[in-house]
Amino acid sequence: MPHTMSNGRGLLAAALVTLAVLLLLTATDSFAGTGGSTEFGSIYTMLTGWLQGILGRILAVTFVAVGLVGGVMRGSMMGLVLGIACGLGVYTAPTVIDNIVTATLL
Repeated sequence: MPHTMSNGRGLLAAALVTLAVLLLLTATDSFAGTGGSTEFGSIYTMLTGWLQGILGRILAVTFVAVGLVGGVMRGSMMGLVLGIACGLGVYTAPTVIDNIVTATLL
């Protein structure tokens, strides 16, 4: 007689498969929401204004300066490259996120 479930691993695997099937059978429908603009729209507008305004420019310059100092201290220019990348990321992130979220398929 073969020992297919002689150890606890087989029983655990069967229990996990059963649990996964039950979870799939009881799943409800979910739909992508377009709401939330009334509750969080003002916060998003404020943060976007900060990042693309004077605060974003200050952060970008700070990243570049810290990257430059870090690059000089290590003797490598990778710190400067990382600082420039972070500065560009901080400043352009709201535009990129807007374009990704509001993209439409043709």
